[in-house]
Amino acid sequence: MDSATSEVPSLRTPLSDAAETGLKIVIVGGFGAGKTTLVRSVSEIRPLNTEEVMTQAGVGVDETHQVASKTTTTVAFDFGRISLSRSMVLYLFGAPGQERFWFLWDRLFSGTLGAVVLVDTRRMDDSWYAIDRLEHHRTPFVVAVNRFDDEPERYSLDEIRQALALPEHVPLVDCDARVRSSGKDVLIALVDHLYEMSLAQQAAQTPQAQ
Repeated sequence: MDSATSEVPSLRTPLSDAAETGLKIVIVGGFGAGKTTLVRSVSEIRPLNTEEVMTQAGVGVDETHQVASKTTTTVAFDFGRISLSRSMVLYLFGAPGQERFWFLWDRLFSGTLGAVVLVDTRRMDDSWYAIDRLEHHRTPFVVAVNRFDDEPERYSLDEIRQALALPEHVPLVDCDARVRSSGKDVLIALVDHLYEMSLAQQAAQTPQAQ
């Protein structure tokens, strides 16, 4: 997956003094699915990364099948920020993908407005744990399929939905985590999903006219 298509924001501005509301989004998924790349591509600030170089100590511990070219790994979380308005800010947290760091996920989910599950179709099974934990916490989420250049087979979204046993109400979209506009489309899909859920909840709580 080349990095040549990455879009870097031309201007990174400090947080406005008027910012009052912070909204938290968590990006989860399997090892090497592109979580760090997604946070990096959409953040308006230089992201905080906790990437470390992979060493021989990880051999046999971290499953690198289909991601043999990966040389670094997130060991805590990635952090980025997007200003939605002068008073509202979106905070992005990218969770580590290796199984040995999954114990961090439950704490990252605390206070989360919603989540993005990033899927690599070369290692689709890695997505199940993320979906399971989000459903356990009743955290709304969307699923974004990060398309890699070396995919052995290009599965359709319908095939991916079936493979992941995703309910119809969970949005499923294609994306390229390297491209800022594509990453923003994923976040917009999540915001739209949260808005629709809010409307449905309000409708359910409104007494029906006799």
